[in-house]
Amino acid sequence: MGIDLKEMFKKLPQVSEILESEEILEAYEEYPESLIKDSVRESIEFFRNRILNKEEFDFYNKDVIDKAFELMDKNFSPSLKPVINATGVILHTNLGRSLLNEKVVDNLCKIAGNYSNLEYDLDEGKRGSRYVHAVELLKRITKAEDAVVVNNNASAVFLTLNTLAQNKEAIISRGELVEVGGSFRISSIMEKSGAKLVEVGSTNKTHMYDYEDNINEETALIMKVHTSNYSVVGFSESVSGDELRQLCDEKGIHLIEDLGSGSLIDLSKFGLSYERTVKDCINEGIDLVSFSGDKILGGPQAGIIVGKKELISKIKKNQLLRAFRVDKFTLGALEETLKFYLDEEKAIANIPTLKMISMPKEEILRKAEKLKSMIEKEVDLNMEIVESQSEVGGGAYPLDKLDSYSIAIKPDMKVSEFERGLRLSKDHIIGTVHDDTFFMDLRCIFEKDFERIVKVIKLNTILKKMPM
Repeated sequence: MGIDLKEMFKKLPQVSEILESEEILEAYEEYPESLIKDSVRESIEFFRNRILNKEEFDFYNKDVIDKAFELMDKNFSPSLKPVINATGVILHTNLGRSLLNEKVVDNLCKIAGNYSNLEYDLDEGKRGSRYVHAVELLKRITKAEDAVVVNNNASAVFLTLNTLAQNKEAIISRGELVEVGGSFRISSIMEKSGAKLVEVGSTNKTHMYDYEDNINEETALIMKVHTSNYSVVGFSESVSGDELRQLCDEKGIHLIEDLGSGSLIDLSKFGLSYERTVKDCINEGIDLVSFSGDKILGGPQAGIIVGKKELISKIKKNQLLRAFRVDKFTLGALEETLKFYLDEEKAIANIPTLKMISMPKEEILRKAEKLKSMIEKEVDLNMEIVESQSEVGGGAYPLDKLDSYSIAIKPDMKVSEFERGLRLSKDHIIGTVHDDTFFMDLRCIFEKDFERIVKVIKLNTILKKMPM
């Protein structure tokens, strides 16, 4: 029996009819009028297109109203949503990198909901500078003479080069020409800053003479870049900061370093490779060190430059600083996070990023057993606890893995459907799929989220088993 298009089109309600329905009238308490009207029109258009496509289906005004509410929810809800990270990648760039400590969040809310002394000197009763905030803490923690905070580390590198090497030469080893996510290259930043890039050495070996032979009257500085997202191993050689410091002193040029993810404490005690800290770089005599705020440090996105007071002062006078300036939310969150670093043990215990990095394997197993037990009480699933490996992520410690535990689930449906159901649920659970199995690594999952995870898995499983 064919579809009677004429009769189907007759069933389509008028926009005014749906707008006057009881359900839609109640929606005005929650949604703006323009959104409601647009959603109703889009809903009717949705069903009109289905008819035009000659789909065999039936519908009533309630279906049109339900679709309108679905569109309202979709268009009114924020695009930036919290998710549950079950990937085992701590600094997952796509999932927002570092989490903030609750105390930091509380302070951030106070700053956001009130006026602040962002650029006001309370002692003098006159205009101040936003660049005084967090500086004393950074100086105390890194032992640098001064510091300045900008909006991200790429800005920090750009600003440093533009201030010290515009129209002059900046020397860098070919083995340190890093490319980060999104095809973003350190060489491009150097060139855009106005510095003349001078590559020396080879990919795997750079010697002292490579630097010495390329220094001339146009040379402003030597730049070191920490290759935090890859490692050159085997037949390789590089020149240390200590050695370069001596060379730069002899030649009267600056020595700067982009430390990238930039740790403030040594994390090798937790099974990671040893990497120089910001303080180590300052002790080596590096003039300026730049690093990120939202990676290993565990704070908000920011670019932090620490080092010689004279050079920091020059950066603060650079007119481009305004283009990269940091806001009150970043400064408030950064300052509160840095306070924990005054006591290393408190930093590890309270900063979520460090807490997850240092989490003992036994603690992760306990969490896995607890969550598995909670799931088993609500739904019958083929699952087991398996050993897994977590990653630091965020371009840090690329060769290192952290022993962990995951719950491996083999659902009764296609694993892609199961994964999609969890990902698109209200709580947005993001895990990984390998060989028809869905994995949830427990390192980055908080116990406060267990009940929500169980509900999502239960609902997802029940809905897929229901006859259509």
